[in-house]
Amino acid sequence: MEQLGQDLETLRRVPLAEAHVEAICEIGGEREYAAGETVAAVGDPMDRFVYVVEGEIEVVDPYTGERMFEHALGPTQFMGEIGFLNAATNYLKMRAAKPTRVIEAPRAAMLELMSRIPELSDHIITVFAARRRKQFEDSNGAVKVIGADRDPAVQDVERFLSRNRIPFESFDMDATDRETARVCDLTGHQPSVILGGEHRLENPTPRKVAQYLNLDIDICQQRLLDLLIVGGGPAGVAAAVYAGSEGLDALVIEDMAIGGQAGTSSRIENYMGFPTGISGTDLTYRGQIQALKFGTRFAMPRRVESLEKRDDGTFCATLDGGDEVCARAVLVSTGVQYRRLPIDRLREFEGHGIYYAATEMESRFCQNTEVVVIGGGNSAGQAAMYLSRSASHVHLLVRSDSLAASMSKYLSSRLEADPRISIHYRTTMEELHGGDWLEAVTPKGPDGELRQNARAVFIMIGAAPNTDWLSGLVRTDDKGFVLTGKEAGRDSPFETGTDGIFAVGDVRAGSVKRVASAVGEGSVVVSQIWNYVDRLKSDATRSEPVSA
Repeated sequence: MEQLGQDLETLRRVPLAEAHVEAICEIGGEREYAAGETVAAVGDPMDRFVYVVEGEIEVVDPYTGERMFEHALGPTQFMGEIGFLNAATNYLKMRAAKPTRVIEAPRAAMLELMSRIPELSDHIITVFAARRRKQFEDSNGAVKVIGADRDPAVQDVERFLSRNRIPFESFDMDATDRETARVCDLTGHQPSVILGGEHRLENPTPRKVAQYLNLDIDICQQRLLDLLIVGGGPAGVAAAVYAGSEGLDALVIEDMAIGGQAGTSSRIENYMGFPTGISGTDLTYRGQIQALKFGTRFAMPRRVESLEKRDDGTFCATLDGGDEVCARAVLVSTGVQYRRLPIDRLREFEGHGIYYAATEMESRFCQNTEVVVIGGGNSAGQAAMYLSRSASHVHLLVRSDSLAASMSKYLSSRLEADPRISIHYRTTMEELHGGDWLEAVTPKGPDGELRQNARAVFIMIGAAPNTDWLSGLVRTDDKGFVLTGKEAGRDSPFETGTDGIFAVGDVRAGSVKRVASAVGEGSVVVSQIWNYVDRLKSDATRSEPVSA
């Protein structure tokens, strides 16, 4: 299956071209580091590109102060990983292992140089992405998560890190190895999140971690944007790529993780160009890298709570926490979310056995236990296949008497052939049982109710649109989906009834609820947004008074 980047272990090392090094020297300056001197500390912003001329830079374990890897960066190599594109913070401490001379170029100037020299950009981004993949897979980072299986708040942090492919290390509090004992001593043997060494995060939340990693929006640096994209699913990320490539000043606001509902899919096999499949998270993460390369910015986890259209025609969005972001145009790509079932104790068990995504993190909680997946769509089918690798058995509950109308044929055929999966047609969930954690469920099928042991239930049914934040500025249908095109009195299929607000993807009434169609809509709509913004700027220029 395809991954978010190439394998760093097999990636052939190729030095930067001489002309490219000369170009970096023109925008940067030389600096020397003594042996043992820190080049970049954990938590420092990635605000410069560092190219090694002579010497050696090593990665340092932030907890022991010792060299972390046998290999290091030497002459003709450069420091950094994909977070450089988004001005994130350093996840690893970097130190000169011997007297070292480097060329350091400011981040903004380096990004501008990369935009002018595509071969240089391709080289650097390929290496950056491979390093991020290696860091993520090897759990090399400045964040340690302890006891996610016991605390929903810590679980939310781990889910945020995992789905955004941010390197972190997770510890099971029941483990007996020396490293687990050490970090548990730091936290008083309580579920916790540790940042950058020995700083325990009080009342951990995804946003607090995002602020530490510099993934949140810097309101102090905000200006009037060309485009505010609300929602970072496939449609929003596709729009972010094309907006950046067309020169629009765009910002994506996402309330949890890039990928949206598609990011909860462990394997997508019917998306063109990926014959061996790719996870929803890795697919949209690749798109995010493209968008960042073109200058589009991302802020997460932030939520738009309301939207206002001002007298001058600009739109101002109020975010959770009271911050405000203004733009000339707004793209609604908030997608949909799974509906909650009307079952007693559902909210009580959320995070304690009830889940709405089936990713690497959730699968850890299903080792050798019975698992229930509720739903008849592709997401439910992919979840059942993925969870069957770790669970002792997976039960798929389907309300209808067939999967033919709701699931791709290739997927339903696999489910029917897999002995680790049982499909229960015309079956609904009636009751949940347990103490602090889910222990059993009672489904109701053609033969009546039957209690069954289960430690995890994955709910993947229904599609509730995320449109309450639009504050009545656009019309929606009776289910809350945004009306566009002819239904909104417009010629374009993606225009709403309000000038300057566009909608794409699953949130749009009448759209095809598939990843490929969402990507297509997000790509196509940008040309219309560009025309709209260009007209606004031209009108503003013509209305400016002419100086004497």
